[in-house]
Amino acid sequence: MPATLRPRRSVLFMPGANARALAKSRELPADGLIFDLEDAVAPDAKEAARSVVAAAVGEGGYGRRELVLRVNPLDSAWGADDLAAAAGMAVDAVLLPKVENAARVAGAAARLPERIAIWCMIETPLGILNAREIASAPGVASLVMGTSDLTADLHAQVTPDRAPLVPALGLALLAARAHGLAALDGVHLDLADEAGLAALCRQGRSMGFDGKTLIHPKQIAAANDAFAPSDEEVAQARKIIAAHREAIAAGKGIVVVDGRLVENLHVAAAERTLALAEAIAE
Repeated sequence: MPATLRPRRSVLFMPGANARALAKSRELPADGLIFDLEDAVAPDAKEAARSVVAAAVGEGGYGRRELVLRVNPLDSAWGADDLAAAAGMAVDAVLLPKVENAARVAGAAARLPERIAIWCMIETPLGILNAREIASAPGVASLVMGTSDLTADLHAQVTPDRAPLVPALGLALLAARAHGLAALDGVHLDLADEAGLAALCRQGRSMGFDGKTLIHPKQIAAANDAFAPSDEEVAQARKIIAAHREAIAAGKGIVVVDGRLVENLHVAAAERTLALAEAIAE
């Protein structure tokens, strides 16, 4: 299955130093878990957090959830050891913070086995401007928006429609899609704003993101709902595929479904919808 088709509706950041939270996350309906050694861990707890995460991952029990380790920057006091530890863990990917060029990706890739993909946080103006270069780097599988840091660096206001961020979101999404990568939207910090979260999930889905990064389990349901194909979308996809097959069998080059012309691109989109729905069901 292509990287962009693996369910990533909800990808939850988990504090790496909290063993109890890591244990509870085995029961959460999130598609992915990011064990965070960076922002969620105080400097004096980073060494211990690395051991806590390694023990949790080694114990297993996470099912089909995608497991990702967010490491500290390679040029920090902890980055090299984080990557060394990741190399021995049964994680699917490593998430690099504040990636601004392909060289940063290469430095990490050189320390990791090929089985571990690289996810890149795009959270600075330079990261946005270099998103195309970053997305083309070997080993990269996903771009993850760091909207909080980006908002601060832009001196932008926090608005319900995220209008100040739309150009940056679009550029990163274009870079990801141009290179066949997954793309994840940024977090929503207001845990009490359920309506706002739902609206941002819908916005992210409409833009084309595969899912949303989250900071609390209570946000999972909204993301899972918004980024999954609806029953209506699945039914329509099946209808399009069936009609196209019938037209091909009859030697027709054109098919119309519900008054709309169906072309190969629509069939490909319908097939992707069904594949994603099936993957989520599994």
